[in-house]
Amino acid sequence: MTAIRFASLGSGSRGNATLIEKNSTRILIDCGFGVKDTRARLERLGLALEDIDGVLVTHEHGDHIGGVGRIARASGMPVYCSHGTYLTGRLGEVPDLRLISSHKRFAIGDLEIEPVPVPHDAKEPIQYVVGDGDTRVGVLTDLGSITPHIRHCYARCEALILETNHDPQMLQQGPYPPKLKRRVGGAYGHLSNGQAEALLQELQHDKLQHVVAAHISDKNNTEALAKESLARVLGCGVDEVPAIDQEEGLHWMSLKPAF
Repeated sequence: MTAIRFASLGSGSRGNATLIEKNSTRILIDCGFGVKDTRARLERLGLALEDIDGVLVTHEHGDHIGGVGRIARASGMPVYCSHGTYLTGRLGEVPDLRLISSHKRFAIGDLEIEPVPVPHDAKEPIQYVVGDGDTRVGVLTDLGSITPHIRHCYARCEALILETNHDPQMLQQGPYPPKLKRRVGGAYGHLSNGQAEALLQELQHDKLQHVVAAHISDKNNTEALAKESLARVLGCGVDEVPAIDQEEGLHWMSLKPAF
């Protein structure tokens, strides 16, 4: 039985894209990179743009949606997004647009997709839990606070790609203007290291195989601080916690089938 595996083309304020694969089904969650850059990043993972079966959009901010329309026009792949995201007009023309409900599961090939509404400063932002009926990967970035629905949806995931965006002290002492600091640190902004740590404490279970630090700010955080927060919960060394690099992304990680 072929297991789910996942990777990242990059994560951060300059572009995001998560890749999830089951058998011959491959999806991207977001794409903040241009066509040439996306092709190059996919090539590092042994894939071409034409190998992707669709791109799922989380929200309309440029680091997530900036490349979506362009790669869709270049490849003809379907684009899945919420009605609110579509109505922002930031996708541009796409050859195959599929509007989805933020509360209704759907399938793409061998993958089951569960959209999860999240609190973020966008029109209808969602994140995704992706599974195959046996194991699940939870992708959770770009949210400023945790709701009971989020806790429910991400419970019992075998892998978590979890936002560790900022260290509050670094954010307050950093270069951002006051308005942006309030936005990033607010209930509709981004998760701090401490918030991610607290959520992981709730979500941790004995079948959790992978936890990956994601969307780490290059001005308001360090990779070491982000990893330390998750390592405290996992009871492991900092070097044992993977983090997604903005430029290098994250190489393939596989899930062991549940028994």
